[in-house]
Amino acid sequence: MNQKVLAYLQLFRAPNVFTAIADIAMGFLFTVGMVKPQMFMLAFASASLYSAGMVLNDVMDFDVDKVERPERPLPSGRVEIAWAKKLGFGLLGLGVATALGVGPICGAVALALTVVIYLYDGPMKKTALAPWLMGSCRALNVLLGMSMAATFGQPDQLLIAGGLGLYVAGITWFARCEAKGSDAKLLQFGIAVMAVGIILLGLFPWFSDRAILLRGKLMWPTLLALLMMSVVRRCFFAIANNEPKNIQAAVKHSLFSLIVLDAAVVLAVCGPMYAIGVVALLVPTIFLGKWVYST
Repeated sequence: MNQKVLAYLQLFRAPNVFTAIADIAMGFLFTVGMVKPQMFMLAFASASLYSAGMVLNDVMDFDVDKVERPERPLPSGRVEIAWAKKLGFGLLGLGVATALGVGPICGAVALALTVVIYLYDGPMKKTALAPWLMGSCRALNVLLGMSMAATFGQPDQLLIAGGLGLYVAGITWFARCEAKGSDAKLLQFGIAVMAVGIILLGLFPWFSDRAILLRGKLMWPTLLALLMMSVVRRCFFAIANNEPKNIQAAVKHSLFSLIVLDAAVVLAVCGPMYAIGVVALLVPTIFLGKWVYST
């Protein structure tokens, strides 16, 4: 692979971008029920905003990465930091403009997501609020996919967005200090927050008239439990063997599982055809993950 292309794929955390697109597809299909051109516009907006967040994250972490991760695109000089800063803010503007082109509510959600991305990458990065801000980014991304709904902001939508947001907040707590290894209690707290997020996600059929396949049955929580078994196994292995490589592997697996969770929601409301389309996003995610780091 061309080294310049690889540098940008690493800067964007390219495998993870497909998890953001999966959120949009899930949110759109959950509320609209079918594929429309606006879904692809929102997916593009989401990909732009996610990539912007990753670029600005590395811009803000430049001094730390020079010491802890000197091989990364910015500290290694493969991408100039001044250009990366312009690129990051340009992608933020592109994401908001694209979402606004879909509709005013879409634009407002994208703008809120932009603010939270900036807070996470900038002034709040080193605070205890940072993991919650990262979770809020994921929740807002899901809501961006749902933002064309005539009944936007219903309880079932908020449960799904909040559940996935908490799940990502837990992953972020789990990932803290991954470069040097983390305290076991911090890892345990992270997996507990992830579990609360999955529990919230498991409740949505009881608050929705959209879960045509699984409402009022134990099939949905059972499906979630089965899907999460491999994530739990990897996370507990990382807790028992507290080394950076094990923590990073657990974080990567947890992030990739977001696509599976999104596909499961689509399965519950739209059936297998659309669910297969969403889970197919795992193919580029795993393929790019062979060369590009996710954390």
